[in-house]
Amino acid sequence: MLAAGGLETALSPAIGGSLLYLALDGVDLMRRAPEGANDPLAMASFPLIPYANRIAHGRFTVKGQDYQLPLNFGDHPHSIHGFGWQTPWTAKETGPDAVRLVQTHVGDAGWPWSYRAEQRIALTPSQLSMSLSLTNVGDAPMPAGLGFHPYFLADEATTLRFDARNLWLSTSDMLPKSETPADTLGDWSRPGIVLGDTLIDNAYTGWTGPAIVERGDGLRLTLRAQGADWLHVYRPPASQDFCLEPVSHMPDAINRGGMAMVAPGDSAQLVMTIAIDRIDQTLSKSVSIA
Repeated sequence: MLAAGGLETALSPAIGGSLLYLALDGVDLMRRAPEGANDPLAMASFPLIPYANRIAHGRFTVKGQDYQLPLNFGDHPHSIHGFGWQTPWTAKETGPDAVRLVQTHVGDAGWPWSYRAEQRIALTPSQLSMSLSLTNVGDAPMPAGLGFHPYFLADEATTLRFDARNLWLSTSDMLPKSETPADTLGDWSRPGIVLGDTLIDNAYTGWTGPAIVERGDGLRLTLRAQGADWLHVYRPPASQDFCLEPVSHMPDAINRGGMAMVAPGDSAQLVMTIAIDRIDQTLSKSVSIA
């Protein structure tokens, strides 16, 4: 467990380097993993590495070589979210308010490039910081994408606000189909837009940050990211959970010319912060958490 002031979190290196919960003074800010859960999809957040979102049918080509990835999400037709979330990590440095996790991948049939990944998680009394990096330890350039998949909690009064340039509409199996203005399905840039309880599964490009969540209990969460100009918003229908996923590329980017290539010895990095404050509704201003 990590703690700073009233802010607490805990991690499970063995279960995909996942976050188990994030709470302030005992109040959950993210979905809490059930006791004894061993599925990353039940966690509060997990890392996306060495790619985010979907690769169509797990197939792609790099420098004239064709590759087929395992389909890693039940009967879903595409590979999804890399495999860092399905592989154990190792805690290398731990302290009362910070930890460093490491994962090493030796190239194999599932992903032929070798890399070393690190997560650094730290708390202050009013902020969670998480960084994710990938270093190419092989001898050839490798495609690489990064992201985080945090699950937040929503009540009937929870609102979401963020700015983006465009939205990618999707096919029925959730691959990008066409690009359209960001407000096509609703204008998240306006304050006071309630999340609702219907399905949301949209990839926004040109996300300038931040994404601001205001809850009915008066808590405000402000998500920012460096190294991510895409924000994927996911809300299962009639669920108390929703996801704001800062990612470095669009779904199926590797087949659409949008995946970065990392040279041998070089690294890619993404940093996510979640700041927490309290909204004084009477005075219409925020109150910092000491």
